[in-house]
Amino acid sequence: MQTRRPSRDTTIALIAILLLAFNLRPLATSVGPVLKQITADLSMGGALAGLLTSLPALCFAVFGALAPSIASRIGAHRTIGIALVALVVGQGARAWAPSAGLFLLFSVVALGGMALSNVLLPSLVRLHFPQRIGLATSLYSLSLTLGVTAASAATYPLAVALGGWRAAFTATTAIGLAALLCWLPMLRYAKAKHSTGPVAHHYSVASVARTRMGWAIAVMFGIQSAQAYTIFGWLPTIYIDAGLSEVSAGLMLGIATGAGIIPSFFTPIYASRKAEPVGLFLLIMAFLVAGYLGLWLAPTTLPWLWAIFLAFGTASFPLILALLGLRSRTASGTAALSGFAQSVGYLIAASGPFIVGVLHARTENWSWSIGFQLILVIPMTFVGIKCCRTWFIEDELPSGPPDVVPSL
Repeated sequence: MQTRRPSRDTTIALIAILLLAFNLRPLATSVGPVLKQITADLSMGGALAGLLTSLPALCFAVFGALAPSIASRIGAHRTIGIALVALVVGQGARAWAPSAGLFLLFSVVALGGMALSNVLLPSLVRLHFPQRIGLATSLYSLSLTLGVTAASAATYPLAVALGGWRAAFTATTAIGLAALLCWLPMLRYAKAKHSTGPVAHHYSVASVARTRMGWAIAVMFGIQSAQAYTIFGWLPTIYIDAGLSEVSAGLMLGIATGAGIIPSFFTPIYASRKAEPVGLFLLIMAFLVAGYLGLWLAPTTLPWLWAIFLAFGTASFPLILALLGLRSRTASGTAALSGFAQSVGYLIAASGPFIVGVLHARTENWSWSIGFQLILVIPMTFVGIKCCRTWFIEDELPSGPPDVVPSL
């Protein structure tokens, strides 16, 4: 690794990473609370609305696969700098898009920036905090969850206060701009020289595609993301159709994301200290099932409780983030595993919100849609148990020199 840097540099890196993480979900979760307004304003039909809710996963799949390759050429720090520019520009432009087509196009630009950052973040954590992977992952997972919660709970009230969803989306670009400004000092790491020693070995996404464990964690990631993006995109609508007001439905989404703050912080720390966190994973799955059953059978009886259960049930996401760093020995291995798992995973995930929307449109109720989500829990449980066992991705990859300092 590089020689140890002063604590001030470590603090700057931590702040930049936490602000970056805060911006990695609001673009996606801010759509759900105002989805009805967006579709009405832009004349979107059911198919386009389904595509809109699936768009984050599709962009994460496509751009996520490109992230390790781009980073190997220009460096991860520069790549994330460019990604943040795309995020800010795309979010600002889509807020005032006059048509559905332009709204989707600018959404792709912004989500593409999110996708690049999303894949590279675990490798930067390993690079800057090699001895504190669990704690650093917990902190950025917490920041990510706070971003989700803020977007879920505040978007609709902000739209009411500012006069519509367009003004609300415009206001949120300030958060992305703050992250971009804080990232500028990180660009100096792109010019850092490799330490003396063996040449770094760069693992590729394609090499991970030839491993069993790479596919296992990709499937786990994919099903988890399908669950999460369905909740982000459709939960407010499910509650509204059950009889809750738009404000209350938005609050339920805020609870479904905000209640995940505690598990998002402690899950990676626990996973880093437990060789095989199978028990924790099974507990998470139990909460997910309980949340869906409550939403299915009695959505308005204890709506806040089902939202809390769903929040705890999506805590498999910070667990996967921790596994990406803990199940690789090198920064290059982490980037390759993250790139493959997220590109394939989000491709799987893209079908989740779309299928749920189609099932609802065909049946005009939410029973089949929620039942579909419950069925997905079964394969996720099998692959999740396998991923929680002890393994390292480099053991299945072609051998190479030790990863000293990748081109980050």
